[in-house]
Amino acid sequence: MHKIHLVLFCLLSIFIISGCHSSGQKPPDVSHIVISSVHIQRFDREFMQIDSNHVLQGLSQLNEKYPVFMPVYLENIMNFGPFSDTSSILRIEVHSFITAIDVQRLQDTIDKHFPSMTKYEKELQQGFRYIKYYFPAFRPPNIVTFESGLANYGAITADSVLGIGLDMFLGPDFIPYTKVSNPYPDYMLRQFSAEFIPADCFKVIEQQMFPLSQSGTLLDQMVAYGKQLHFLDKVMPYAPDSIKTGFTQFQLNWCKKNEQYIWQYFVQNNLLYTHDMQKILHYIGPGPNTRGMPAVSPGNIGSWVGWQIVRKYMNEHPGTTLAQLMHLDNSQQLLSEARYNPH
Repeated sequence: MHKIHLVLFCLLSIFIISGCHSSGQKPPDVSHIVISSVHIQRFDREFMQIDSNHVLQGLSQLNEKYPVFMPVYLENIMNFGPFSDTSSILRIEVHSFITAIDVQRLQDTIDKHFPSMTKYEKELQQGFRYIKYYFPAFRPPNIVTFESGLANYGAITADSVLGIGLDMFLGPDFIPYTKVSNPYPDYMLRQFSAEFIPADCFKVIEQQMFPLSQSGTLLDQMVAYGKQLHFLDKVMPYAPDSIKTGFTQFQLNWCKKNEQYIWQYFVQNNLLYTHDMQKILHYIGPGPNTRGMPAVSPGNIGSWVGWQIVRKYMNEHPGTTLAQLMHLDNSQQLLSEARYNPH
């Protein structure tokens, strides 16, 4: 995790330059784009403040205030079942949750880490300006926070709502992450830091705008995730690549230094056009490293390669807009026209 202080101003400048100019283009001026003031609603606090003696009444009141998010939270995130103001099972489940000592302590920790959401409101508002610049029809979502009991819900979208699971951003040293029934590994823990909140939010927004197909070849998946990372390049132009990818700076340096070797590995092993999901998952998605490559390699290296392909394509086609890129569905055509061949 990068904890940036004033004494590291020079290092921050390096990150800014690399994040801003990696595509060779200066970010557009979006100061003229009007975005309504962003307000993050603390659903997590309100849910935990439900009167344990009147659970169903409290749920009804929250359902009136959060008609879109409430059903998603109860049924999909917490698995409490569908909302009903007469359900005895739901009442028991929620009562058990909000009165559990460990859950209450977790909420106390969340409140200490996030006494205010002003910083994130400003960062998301600026990102929304960039999205609206590239996609004028974009309408910013309503934003709520929630607690999932460490169930690994960092950010989600549900129709017009963006949800942020604050319990998944308490820092890599938060001990309960390693005490749950399936402890989180180190390569995931380093991303459980508050500095990843905006990136996680913009990733799920991109996924909502451009849903990822679960079928296709490894190349299809690589390019799709590469486009997602390029989307982050555009809406978070000053963020370091480590925040966009979740890679450490050492891993990013390793990837760049070994880009030719990585690409040859995919080509020589005939992996690009495989439809075998078991193989695809070796190279797309989180992991401690990449199978078949040195232990120092990061997991999810396929997404990084897809990112380089997309960046090369955009450099070869400077007149292509972000919207046009995101709607390009032919990954083979994109690869060919990118003339990607690192050496």
